[in-house]
Amino acid sequence: MAKVEILMPSMGESIFECTVLKWLVNEGDHVEIDDMILEVATDKIDTEIGSSHSGYITKFLVNDGDVALIGRPICEIETESDAVVSKPTEKAPTIIEVEYVEQIEKAFEEVITSPSLVASTNTKFYSPLVLNIAKKENISQAELDNIKGTGFEKRVTKDDILNFLNSKKQPKTFVTEAPVISRTGEDQIVEMDRMRKMISQRMLESKAISPHVTSFMETDMTSVVNWRLRIKDNFIKEFKENLTFTPILIEAVVNAIKKYPGINIQVSGDNIIYKKDINIGMAVALPNGNLIVPVIHQADKYSLSQLAAKVNDLAKRARNNQLKPEELSGGTYTITNIGTFGNLSGTPIIMQPQVAIMAFGVIRKLPSVIETSEGDLIGIRQKMVISHSFDHRVVDGSLGGLFLKEVSDFFENFDTKRVLN
Repeated sequence: MAKVEILMPSMGESIFECTVLKWLVNEGDHVEIDDMILEVATDKIDTEIGSSHSGYITKFLVNDGDVALIGRPICEIETESDAVVSKPTEKAPTIIEVEYVEQIEKAFEEVITSPSLVASTNTKFYSPLVLNIAKKENISQAELDNIKGTGFEKRVTKDDILNFLNSKKQPKTFVTEAPVISRTGEDQIVEMDRMRKMISQRMLESKAISPHVTSFMETDMTSVVNWRLRIKDNFIKEFKENLTFTPILIEAVVNAIKKYPGINIQVSGDNIIYKKDINIGMAVALPNGNLIVPVIHQADKYSLSQLAAKVNDLAKRARNNQLKPEELSGGTYTITNIGTFGNLSGTPIIMQPQVAIMAFGVIRKLPSVIETSEGDLIGIRQKMVISHSFDHRVVDGSLGGLFLKEVSDFFENFDTKRVLN
């Protein structure tokens, strides 16, 4: 018999920890390799973790509600022989992943700095959520340091700090059970759900890390709109898929990245990493109002019909919470189609560690000046505003603007005689 530790596997690029939702087995249970033993949540997805070994679970090393670090032990298992058979070892975090974490930690130090949180006399680690609660409740650093942690490596968890607040008989500003905190007249205070908290944290991180600049351009979508209207019925018959505007938008972005690869990069300290693959993330609104960004890996390898099938499949499974962790990681550039909600334009926030994101507004009919060989005239055209947010640390206005114009030119010079493939 051999006793080994099961480690938390990799959950995708830029994910370094996850929250334990619940154990699917009990201590003493027998499991086989790949049997589902634990349900966890990241800022992107809820998923189940399979066992890397076969044997008897002897001890849980993390509990429900704990934050588990990628690559760290989650439980002990006793195998049935001295020869340990396990799944392949998960890859270690890359240099850029490690440095991204360091950027986040530094950014949060700046964001949450408060007079009540002075320099600590110990080396305890506190999560951004715990620090934010401490800041809002005016808990001093000395008080925070004295709270007994029950989390991984004796870290202070959300429940620990809430229990501390209760012991001081202070009013609760966070709840652990019912979502509704209080009601006063017509007002109702509701705690953010877990995904919304994580989205909030990621947005803060991105704004703290990247100096955002946004450029705008109005583009003529008339050729694209007319072409799609003409071929969409035949497209459904031939490829069994609806042709929305999204795959066409992705096609335009991929085309521009090929010409301007300086957009398809990530920052690692003082180095710029030019990404080989073109992996396009597409923002999908969920029924509960939250947002998720599945990724089309190697999007440049897809034909338009294949892009349409991929877009439809990812969007459907995203709304049904059926995405796999690998389908939410590895993005190198992101688009968001805010025109779906009737929005003219927006200033989207970059998905770290990417350096740019593009938002496409609603397509609407507008009077426009049309240039002809016989003079100018006024006509009705289908217009759309595109906005491009980029990280000014590594993307200057010229590159950001030229990239945006390349996308616009793709639409305005759209080949209406193209053959479907």
